[in-house]
Amino acid sequence: QVQLAESGGGSVQAGGSLRLSCAASGYSYSRHCMAWFRQTPGKEREEVAAVDSDGVTIYADSVKGRFTISKGSDKSTLYLQMNSLKPEDTAMYYCAVWLGSCSPQSSASKFWGQGTQVTVSS
Repeated sequence: QVQLAESGGGSVQAGGSLRLSCAASGYSYSRHCMAWFRQTPGKEREEVAAVDSDGVTIYADSVKGRFTISKGSDKSTLYLQMNSLKPEDTAMYYCAVWLGSCSPQSSASKFWGQGTQVTVSS
């Protein structure tokens, strides 16, 4: 059973930094994608950053140059380093994992964590 547990959210002032972590277990996909999504009330969940099993990363334009996605040395922990945070980054952040590529056209079923709240004040 795939389990994902996010941590590291909190409240920070604009310009500050946070590091999110996602502990993943229960999957053994040789080819997979791990990603961070975020969602605010009334809006669709959007992908923020993703990394595939080859280490190739993808970022949303809104976070390029500010956020960095990475995996721990154990390959089962996912991180999101968020710098130069803006009030518009305020959201619930979720990690996800699925079989296959990180392509937006992927139809693979995603496994989700419960989320961690990030609040950025101006």
